Order: sequence, then C-alpha cells, then structure tokens
Amino acid sequence: MGFRDISHKNKKLTIHKAITEPHFNEKTVLVTSTWEYVDLWLKRAGRSDARFFWNQAKSFYDATKLLPKTSAPLTAYYCFLNATKALLLTKGVQFSDEHGVSGFTVGNQTSLSNEKVKFKTGGILPALCQHLGEPSNGEIYSLKDLLYNLPGIHRAFDLTYSADTELFIPISEPKIVRSETTHESWLCAELTDKYATQHSINKLPNHFERELSVTDKFIIRSTRRFNWRPQDRSASLSRYKTYHKQLRKDIFYINGGSRLWYIKRAANINGIIPRSTLSIMFAAMHKLSEMSRYTPDKLSRHFDCQHNWLLSEFITSSSAQFIDELSSELTGHEFMAPGRNM
Repeated sequence: MGFRDISHKNKKLTIHKAITEPHFNEKTVLVTSTWEYVDLWLKRAGRSDARFFWNQAKSFYDATKLLPKTSAPLTAYYCFLNATKALLLTKGVQFSDEHGVSGFTVGNQTSLSNEKVKFKTGGILPALCQHLGEPSNGEIYSLKDLLYNLPGIHRAFDLTYSADTELFIPISEPKIVRSETTHESWLCAELTDKYATQHSINKLPNHFERELSVTDKFIIRSTRRFNWRPQDRSASLSRYKTYHKQLRKDIFYINGGSRLWYIKRAANINGIIPRSTLSIMFAAMHKLSEMSRYTPDKLSRHFDCQHNWLLSEFITSSSAQFIDELSSELTGHEFMAPGRNM
C-alpha cells in the first residue's frame, strides 16, 4: 500500500506532547522555562485562581532544588499538587481538597516492592486521572512498579533491576501518513540501531506492525486508522485529535533537548501500569513525600540499598518532566529550549 506524509501548517503532522487538547495548528514555543510563559498564558486567560496555584508550584519547585534527597520529595510533591490544581481549575474539572492517594508499607524489609500506593476514588489525583481518561477506583501499585513505568528513569531502573524486562522502545521520525488511494491515515515511525528487528516489534502492542513496503529502513506502523480528507481539514484534524489521544496511551516522551519518543511494550508482563506518566509521577512522589514527612528514617534506609541511584534519579529529574508535561496539557502547546533540536 503506497502512502504519503500529511503536512499541516507547512510541517509534517506528528505526535504531540499534550494528550487531551493538543494544538497542532501552532508552532513549538521556545522557552528556557515554561513557568513564566504559563503564568502569562493564565493571566491572559483571566485565570487568577489557577495562577495562584501555578506560582505556588513554582516556589515549591525552586525549593526542591535546594534540599537534600531525603527532604526534597515533600516540596516536589507539593509542586506537583499545586500545578495539578492549576490544570484542573483551568480545564473546569471538579475536584475535592483531598489528595486522592495514600500509601502504606507491607513487611519489614526495606524494599520498593513493599512500599504501596493506592489510587483513591475522589480527590485531586482521581480528578487528574479523569481528565486524562484513566480510572481511579482503588487500584494499588508498588512504588517499584510505578518507577518501572517511567521512561525518563528507565535506564536507571534497568541497571538497578537487571532481571526486569525493558519496557520502552525508542522510535524516530514519528509521523502521520495517508494512503495514496483512500482517505485512511495512520502513524508511522522508525526503529533504529539494535531495535530495528522483528523481535522488537513482537514486544509491541498487537496494533503495531512492520511497514513491509519500505525496505531500506525498519518502519513500523499502527494498524489503527482514521480518515484524513484534505478538502475538509477542520473535521480531519478533529478526527486526528481523537486518534492521537489513543496513540498517547502507548507512546511516551522524555523531556530534553531533542524530541525523544518511546513506545511502551505490550501489557503481557508483570509490572506494567496502563497510565500516563503524569499520574504515575504524582502517585510515586506522594509516597516518597509521606516517608519524608512522617518516617524520614525509613526513607533514609532506602538510600542505603541497591536502588538508591534509582530513587535519586527520580527525585532529581521528575519535577522538570512533570512540569513540562503539565505545561503542555494546560496550554495545548509544545515547549522546547531555544537553539535545540526541533
């Protein structure tokens, strides 16, 4: 089957950082930090209520960078909490003041598997889940599995727990293409280096397969389709937004100087959590903040174990990832640092 790229606003149509309301019509925003941009965006939108929480989140973000790792989870969590409130207020999502997440420990051994996190049915985290199209019905996960499902620290996880299966497969040049003979359209992307094998495809969800018409590269495609009609771009873009929201259940990114996209492998192994990285980071940081506040001695013992680097990486890097993702969700824009790979 022949296919061609879809161009929109003079650039190839591709995947977007925002899940719920991506603005495919607009250019990438080049900023060194999203804090001031989002604050001005909220001011223009007349959302003084959301601005208050956004600026509170910024204060906690700045404080986190100055604290030791046994104290940093507390301020990092309140950064996540207040930024999420700003999102929910802006989007008109109802929520109660409860956090909507709790933690507990099983057994006496200092282990991430023994630290448990419960997604409650009401509160701020469940409201975030609702906004992202996820359930929140009392599910319980271990802290180890939550960290396992975050692409930004997956290399640290793999080095810490070498027996666990790699979850994320990198993709290059993701784009939306259209059949040359029909209106059917779908996602294509390239697997490179050691991942350019059928073995990698076998690990993916069953709605991904190899594009056999391309022989000089290892291209994969989604078997799911939507209609793109050039003569009616508005309706086509609306259909793509619905399609894109489904795509983002499988495709994740790492915040950085270039666009780093990954497909999460099929949910046929233990430990896979079918959730967005936003809700996973929120829940994991809440658990660590509880320990930081109530049992700092227990948190300190975790830094004496083999997983100390993994925890350190999460605490150090997750705030920037969370705020980048949430900034895109809130505004619908994509953000990149000036002078970096677009």
